[in-house]
Parts: sequence; structure tokens; C-alpha cells
Amino acid sequence: MGDILELATRYRDEGADELVFYDITASPDGRSVDRSWVSRVARILDIPFCVAGGIRSVEDAEEVLGEGAEKVSINSPALADPDLISRLNARFGAQCVVVGIDSQTVEGAYHVYQFTGDPSRTRNTARLTLDWVREVQERGAGEIVLNCMASDGVRKGYDIEQLRAVRNLCRVPLIASGGAGAPEHFEAVFADARVDGALAASVFHTGAIAIPDLKQYLRGRAIEIRP
Repeated sequence: MGDILELATRYRDEGADELVFYDITASPDGRSVDRSWVSRVARILDIPFCVAGGIRSVEDAEEVLGEGAEKVSINSPALADPDLISRLNARFGAQCVVVGIDSQTVEGAYHVYQFTGDPSRTRNTARLTLDWVREVQERGAGEIVLNCMASDGVRKGYDIEQLRAVRNLCRVPLIASGGAGAPEHFEAVFADARVDGALAASVFHTGAIAIPDLKQYLRGRAIEIRP
């Protein structure tokens, strides 16, 4: 709990535009996200934040949003119950509904993976990523976070080719995830893949990149960035 509040405060003060809190083992473990910390985080933040992990029903989402989150993100639960996207949209509006997609190249095609928070249960759903991107938009997703699994944690750059392919058919905000290791990687994903946002974790947690320095770098390269 202390680590969550400490990091949230730090990133708020450094100028992060938005925070995403993932409970990556919630869905594989079959449990709901631990909501006990959400209201505490909401009290210290003046920037939007999104909660992901184990949100399997409208009631789950209502509790999290009621505690102060601006958005909920669903991934494996959406694959198990695609209509959940539509129900969340109908209840809360598209602006609250984020769909996370874990994608990896298999034999030349992009495939959607499920339960990626547990390596022993991670599986290829046989869904094609581009088809799933189309479907989640039709069902009412207001934002898509595309995590390119082969790039995740490697710090060699975002998967520009895959993000471009998704960008071409994505009419809602698209957030890139997986691969950030240097300021140049952020520049490339904004300039070359035309994403609306770039998500990163380890480079910020470890201090490898400071958010104020990154924003200054991007502004210097004519990338439009929030103050």
C-alpha cells in the first residue's frame, strides 16, 4: 500500500498525464481487483487514473469508479465475455471503458493472448488481434491499450509495425504499451505509429527516464505533449 501511494505521489509531482494501476494476477487467479487502495489513491491524485485487473462485471466496475477511478480497463474478462464491453459502455459511457489487448506475432499474424499475468496459464486465444480491435470498438470500447508482448520488458522500443497496423483501423484513442527504454522510443511511437498515448512502467520505476526530461525532449522534437 505504501509503495502504491508513494509512486502515485511521485508520478503526480513529476507531471505524468495519467496513471494505470494493474493487478496483473487478478484475472488468472479468478479474483476481483483489491479496491481497498483505490479511494486512498483518489484522494492524493489530481490526474486521471485507470484501474485494471479482475473487473468481470458492471458491479465490479461500479465499485472501482465509485472509489474515484476515472476509467476501468478489461482484458481477459472481455475475452471471456465480450458483451461486458457493451454493458460497461451502456452503464458508464465509452470514456470510462478501456480494453487492454495483449498481442503477439504467430506465423506472420498478430494473435490475442489471455491470462498473461500468469505465465503458466498464458494462452493464445486464436483470435486475430486486428479482428478483436474491430470488435471491441463496435461493442463500445472508448480506448484501447495494445501491449505488444514481444517488446514488453525488453526496452528496445515499441513495436511500431504492429501499432501502425492497429492504428489504421482504430478510431478510438490508442495507447502503446511494451518496449520503452529511451526517450527516442517515445518519439518514434508518437511520430511513426501516431498513437494517442504511450504507457511505460519499468523505465519510470527505476528512474532510467524522468518524466519532466522526457516531456522536454518530446517538445523539442515537435511532439505535442500535455503541460
